[in-house]
Amino acid sequence: MSYPAISRHKALHVAIVGVGLVGKEVIRQIIAIRRPFALVAPWNSRRMILTSGLESSPQCFNPSRWEDALAALGTPADLTLVQNVLAQLVKDGKRAVLVDNTASEEIASTYPQFLNAGVHVVTPNKKVFSGEGDYYLRLIGSGADDATVGGGATVGAGLPIVSTLRDLVETGDKIRKIESVFSGTMSYIFNNFSTGESGGMSFSGVVAQAKQNGCTEPNPMDDLNGADVARKLTILSRMINPSMLALLPHGYKSVETQSLIPPELESVNDGDTFMQRLPAFDTNIATLREEAAVEGSVLRYVGIIDVENGTVKARLEKYPKTHAFATSLGGSDNIITFHTERYSPRPLIVQGAGAGAAVTAMGVMSDLLKFF
Repeated sequence: MSYPAISRHKALHVAIVGVGLVGKEVIRQIIAIRRPFALVAPWNSRRMILTSGLESSPQCFNPSRWEDALAALGTPADLTLVQNVLAQLVKDGKRAVLVDNTASEEIASTYPQFLNAGVHVVTPNKKVFSGEGDYYLRLIGSGADDATVGGGATVGAGLPIVSTLRDLVETGDKIRKIESVFSGTMSYIFNNFSTGESGGMSFSGVVAQAKQNGCTEPNPMDDLNGADVARKLTILSRMINPSMLALLPHGYKSVETQSLIPPELESVNDGDTFMQRLPAFDTNIATLREEAAVEGSVLRYVGIIDVENGTVKARLEKYPKTHAFATSLGGSDNIITFHTERYSPRPLIVQGAGAGAAVTAMGVMSDLLKFF
């Protein structure tokens, strides 16, 4: 996607929907950076502040004290009113952007309305770009006055993954294959579980350790089912070419995904019960680790987009101990390799922290800065 340039002297009016960890960090970076941003509407699920709008007396506050102002001056949250305010700014010849830091499908469903009113949208919400193909096509086909939707933080947070793929495609390179460790949780688990040596901590023990260290969702089943990786694969696949877009009509549900949840535990409803029962199923995956170690390999949960063969998979694979997925990864890092016509036989590699409020906000800011 391309971004229309904005004069450095012309303010970019930004409404921030969702002011949790990521949203707070986005606002902090907006205040700190030397660009003409105008903070229009900090908004949470209950309250909001409008600094400009349809009312005769818009609310005014010191942007650096926005949290105090939201608590003291905030009015009931009203997304329709935010949409009307931003649309009016566009009608008045100004530039406006909705930044949605939530994972709300209800809010995401309103994006086409914002875009059709000439309001840009920026979001780190993976669900927006990885759902049903019909909605995705409607989303990218929306947009009056060159309004665009940016999702650079949806894959790898602040890592230049989406932007790198976009540049490769738009400059005419041919993508042959993308291999990646996309999930910070899966990265942490298998970096510690499978080192290429025989033995080691049990799988359930590593998962428990990851949960204790804040590297999993509250319910680790949400990580181990592979859906997060499938969503990221969908986002990238749809950027490559029309054939890859058509390959996933139902988004991430069309990705061939291996779940690491034992079938006997798939009906478990809460994370605590899952963790209590998981040790009973350590044997099978321990056997896979031993087989890999005998071969001089490690286990990694990876996402693979094979463009030449038209397949998209999220699954557990073995890699030699000399492979970058074995030697370069540490902690919960992400790593992605782009095998292309230009980057061959040695792929282009991007690696680093792929989660966290600061780097996710950086990815959002990167999208916003493209408007200048």
